[in-house]
Amino acid sequence: MAIDPTAEIHASSIVEEGAVIGPGCKIGPFCLIGSEVVLAANVTLKSHIVVTGATEIGEGTEVFPFASLGQIPQDLKFKGEKTRLVIGKRNRIREYVTMNTGTEGGGGLTKVGDDGLFMSSCHVGHDCIIGDRVILVNSVAVAGHCHIDDDAIVGGLSGVHQWVRIGRGAMIGALSMVAADVMPNALVAGPRAQVEGMNLVGLRRRGTDRTEINALRDLYKALGEGNFREVAREHNEAGPESELVREVLDFILGPSDRSFLTPQHK
Repeated sequence: MAIDPTAEIHASSIVEEGAVIGPGCKIGPFCLIGSEVVLAANVTLKSHIVVTGATEIGEGTEVFPFASLGQIPQDLKFKGEKTRLVIGKRNRIREYVTMNTGTEGGGGLTKVGDDGLFMSSCHVGHDCIIGDRVILVNSVAVAGHCHIDDDAIVGGLSGVHQWVRIGRGAMIGALSMVAADVMPNALVAGPRAQVEGMNLVGLRRRGTDRTEINALRDLYKALGEGNFREVAREHNEAGPESELVREVLDFILGPSDRSFLTPQHK
């Protein structure tokens, strides 16, 4: 066990032999920290939290009561193999959030980036890769093997099907069921989610240049009017100058076994 002398640990909490607790950490009452857990500097565990398995939590992350991090995956194929959960810096993980370790078949790693907000009762399944500044609103369920890129937002009570990719800056409306890949900066909503347009609010918040937004709007229109993949290939062969357009084309033409949510022609 390696507990930094500046760490504060409530007398009712249990830290198992082998855990590493970094400087400035604060562990409140009735927490359980497993033997393979590593907490970086200034991690705060409020109270009644379980962190177990081979789990690393990055500097400055704050975890709220009744969260459970690093439990084994909810996968019947899991046979106890060594897998990990790595959580980045400055995340806010709210009440009742669950995040599982990976599986051997999925690469053995569940990874969460930096500066995310995971609201109450969210679930991050095994082998998910979550980017930076991602927001999962209350009760979002992300199934195994999903990739959610930087700056994406998933609205409350939404579900993300296993193996789905959600591109950078996409926004998923509340109560959506996302069963196919979502392009970067798409605005998606519906019980069986559809692309409603572009996430203009998110683009403007990030200070995106108007010419970039217009180029992306033209691409979205073209994708909704023709054969989706053929249009993407044609635009790719033309060598687009817009970085945002290039990002979307790379996403569409990249490796994936799933279909896409496509813009609707109106």
